[in-house]
Amino acid sequence: MHAIPIKRYSNEDEEDPEETGWKYIHGDVFRFPPHPNLFAAVIGSGTQLLVLVLCIFGLALIGVFYPYNRGALNTACLVIYALTAGISGYVSAHLYRQMGGEGWVKNLLLTGSLFCGPLFLVFCFNNTVAITYRSTAALPFGTIVIIAIIWALVTFPLTVLGGIAGKNNKIEFYAPCRTNKYPREIPTRPWYRTAIPQMCMAGFLPFSAIYIELYYIFASVWGHKIYTIYSILFIVFIILIIVTAFITIALTYFQLAIEDHEWWWRSVLCGGSTGFFIYGYCLYYYYARSDMRGLMQRSFFFGYMGCVCYGFFLMLGAVGYRSSLLFVRHIYRAIKCE
Repeated sequence: MHAIPIKRYSNEDEEDPEETGWKYIHGDVFRFPPHPNLFAAVIGSGTQLLVLVLCIFGLALIGVFYPYNRGALNTACLVIYALTAGISGYVSAHLYRQMGGEGWVKNLLLTGSLFCGPLFLVFCFNNTVAITYRSTAALPFGTIVIIAIIWALVTFPLTVLGGIAGKNNKIEFYAPCRTNKYPREIPTRPWYRTAIPQMCMAGFLPFSAIYIELYYIFASVWGHKIYTIYSILFIVFIILIIVTAFITIALTYFQLAIEDHEWWWRSVLCGGSTGFFIYGYCLYYYYARSDMRGLMQRSFFFGYMGCVCYGFFLMLGAVGYRSSLLFVRHIYRAIKCE
């Protein structure tokens, strides 16, 4: 009769080690990612953009926007973005402090310019092109001054106030497991478990859920059709958020299962990869579906759609990180971490 090791019965809930590779990295899974300043700024900006989109949908569903008045939507986006700037400052500064960051001023500057900076550069280029072509699409100087004043007197101060509140928040980062002093070596991964193949997989499924609706949105924004079914668009957006969260959680689990504990940035990249697919659809729409030609139309289309896709990357990246964080905390809370 063979002797049965006592250790086998020390934990009845413990599974076969070959099936629980993620348990072996409990001392590294909550190790903070590299470049915490940029990481916190991405999550803060993405969270603000998510709140912005939800507010716009709320106004659209109660009938605030008149279908033939596109200027009202642009104005609402500008005003709500300015008023929600404190959210990005708070989330970014609080997360940055939890990760042990000290340069909170640099963090706030990066957070405030992470989305506004590229958008401002694209706007300057497109407005210069429009002025060169003597187009009515060029914003007058007075409007530009008003936008600058809103940013200086509303957006930036709210970002700073939110950052100060987030910095002073004493809640520490919750990690069910203690982090080891030295990082564990990551085993060699097959090529399909690296970042780019997983981003392709993570972005394709959410994009397929919104592909049909994209055509009608593009035809409304860049064509002559009018889009009024905001309720359907809101449902599609909620589906996009849910699919993004679940596919990111699944890929995070597969990553942890092969003892790869660097899931922080990967969750952001996988969650936000849908933005790359949307920009790929922009290329298809411009050359196959639209009649736009010339420098001005090309610069406006690819410039502003690039900013929109970049915003989707930040927003869905924040969704991917938050959902993965909840999942990782849940599974490691359920095991005994010594």
